[in-house]
Amino acid sequence: MYTFLFVLAALCYAACAFLPSHKRQIIAVGVLAGWLLHGAALWMDVIAPSALRTGFAIMLSATLWISVAAYWLENRNFTLDGLRILVLPCAALAVLLPLMFPGSVVPLEGKSALFPWHVAIATLAYSTLTIAAFHAILMMVQESKLHTRLHDRKTGLFALAIDRLPALLTMEKLLFRLIGFGFILLTLTVLSGVVFSEEIFGRAFKWDHKTTFSMLSWMLFGILLAGRHLRGWRGRTALTFTLSGFGMLLLAYVGSRFVLEVVLQRGVA
Repeated sequence: MYTFLFVLAALCYAACAFLPSHKRQIIAVGVLAGWLLHGAALWMDVIAPSALRTGFAIMLSATLWISVAAYWLENRNFTLDGLRILVLPCAALAVLLPLMFPGSVVPLEGKSALFPWHVAIATLAYSTLTIAAFHAILMMVQESKLHTRLHDRKTGLFALAIDRLPALLTMEKLLFRLIGFGFILLTLTVLSGVVFSEEIFGRAFKWDHKTTFSMLSWMLFGILLAGRHLRGWRGRTALTFTLSGFGMLLLAYVGSRFVLEVVLQRGVA
């Protein structure tokens, strides 16, 4: 059943990605339908009786699910047609990834009732901050294009999408909204991992690569938000901190799982 929902969601995203921009209402309804189908499929795939399915493909699919939600909500306040052209085709591909890379099953037997909540919050945190990182990359491309001579500018679908993005100040507001929300979720993830380690995982807290890189990422995003509030940090400084924090998260979870699951063909809990 969830396979059918994944495919249907991918078709909704793909159709809405290439509809003319003036069909705004149809696009909004189509994206919402795809997002609901995507969410239902993820729930059915991830939540099994007395077990959770995890993996890099599920993480990326969840990331694009959050991306679509962010696009749909913010598109009501700003014109984000450029993001539609970029986000929806990626979402159409990501929604199908769990079918090709099923990941591994983590038994819940003997684990605390807090464990599924820890996993859910961590997934939302990683997903939101991943979106912030790609948002920062778009801002860097957008900024560099402003300094490119008119006759040197490239044409094509990606260039068209960049041209349709909102002004840099608007993009910056969206970036810090994402970072603020992601930082709250990451704080809850780190706290639950440290304070309830033995109750959640059945073992005392220990410093491993995942914990170390998660803490480094948390510190970088915290410094960025404090710098924004106290010193008005923006522009290149904000983008550098965002990408550095995302790099730490990538090393903490998704990157290592990709190597284990796809390159080394090993399932990990």
